[in-house]
Amino acid sequence: MRQAGPNHYSPMTLADLDEVVSVEVRAYPYPWTRQNFTDSLDAGHQGVCLRAVDGTLLGYFLLMPVVDESHLLNVCVAPEMQGNGLGVQLLEEVVRVSRAQGMGGVLLEVRPSNVRALRIYERFGFVQIGRRKGYYPANGRREDAIVMRLTWETDRAVA
Repeated sequence: MRQAGPNHYSPMTLADLDEVVSVEVRAYPYPWTRQNFTDSLDAGHQGVCLRAVDGTLLGYFLLMPVVDESHLLNVCVAPEMQGNGLGVQLLEEVVRVSRAQGMGGVLLEVRPSNVRALRIYERFGFVQIGRRKGYYPANGRREDAIVMRLTWETDRAVA
């Protein structure tokens, strides 16, 4: 377990999924299901929880190694905790974990309509490298995904 100020990180396990799914469904209009999380953990993807001193789940992320970079599958801050810098803390941990695993960067997809997340990723140093047409469900239609990458050469947020 690694400290993050007064908060701490711990590996996500199946025992965390009731809380994780509770946060997920409050945070997203198209949340991952419990089975999505179970499948990801069963596949060996790395899940990390950020918890307050009292054990409250503040946020989490899931990473999948792909050749020489990490694919950030899901990152979330509990809705009631958003706006407190926890998203940046989670991204810093994503980078730390990825570097520790010898990865050269992080790849992610984000909805164009998720302007808040886009701004955070851009400020952190992620750059747009592509677009996936019709990637996400969106009110009976599909929404594109903006594909973004952070490589250690472009990394401005974390030394």
